[in-house]
Amino acid sequence: MQSSTLHFAVTVIGPVLMLLLMGNILLRVRLINHEFVATASKLVFTVALPALLFISISQADFSQAANPLLIITGLIGTFGYFVLLMLVSHYLVKKRDAKGVVTQGGFRANMGIIGLAYCAQTYGNAGLAAASVYLGLVTILFNVLSVFVLNFYQDGKRSLTSQLTSIAKNPLIIAILLALPFSYFNWTLPAIVSATGGYFAQLTLPLALLCTGASLQFRSFSADWFNIGLSSVSKCVVYPAVMVGLAYMAGLRGMPLGIVLLMTIAPTAAASYVMVRTLGGDHRLAASIIAVTTLLSLPFTILAFDWLSALRLL
Repeated sequence: MQSSTLHFAVTVIGPVLMLLLMGNILLRVRLINHEFVATASKLVFTVALPALLFISISQADFSQAANPLLIITGLIGTFGYFVLLMLVSHYLVKKRDAKGVVTQGGFRANMGIIGLAYCAQTYGNAGLAAASVYLGLVTILFNVLSVFVLNFYQDGKRSLTSQLTSIAKNPLIIAILLALPFSYFNWTLPAIVSATGGYFAQLTLPLALLCTGASLQFRSFSADWFNIGLSSVSKCVVYPAVMVGLAYMAGLRGMPLGIVLLMTIAPTAAASYVMVRTLGGDHRLAASIIAVTTLLSLPFTILAFDWLSALRLL
């Protein structure tokens, strides 16, 4: 392993792993409880993470933050991969209520917490800003595709129109849209706004990772290991490999290519569990996929980063 990759493993993966473990340990020793995790997660989603996105994008170089090629690659690649994965799941997954769960778990990455943490630690503020804009637009696609595939296979139904309305009210999307003019016109934030937003931004990733670790469910694992394995391999290996391959063919190199890797190789998003449970799907399978991909994504991220670094693409 190269020294640069060892540095990546220690400085990027190490802190993420430690905070995930600490969240789980703190819950087990009852220093925090499920009520704290629920409240803190809501705080992260509605205040802290939007503040982080707004501050990072508004103070960044617009040409770096809004990379059209990076965004288009993310949108087209994700949609194409989703179609292929849905076809594979349709024919290989036997239980109907598991088809949509496997599909969603196989592509919907936890970009908002773990993906952003990877990019912030690896590339600093410039990487965080570019990853934030990528996150905002690809997250919209994630939600639309997830609602579609779960509605297709589950008994419960969730209106796509209502989902689009909730996306329009999403604090993350609003924060990104508000920040882009500041970046484009190079407007300066008032000192008090910048300082206050900075405090919230610093709170975001540590608290979010602690809550993610505390939310991991290892005791109620599904016994459906074929479907867990299919979705986990898709999420941790095939989806990032396909996306990095497309990004390479599109001409992305260096930081933009690294952002594609780090955002797509992040484990399955915790929000996928909530959506499956709401629609009456196999929520135990969804929780198991999140837990397994969280464990697998860490070593796979190191290996993938090492390989691309050896090829001098990052």
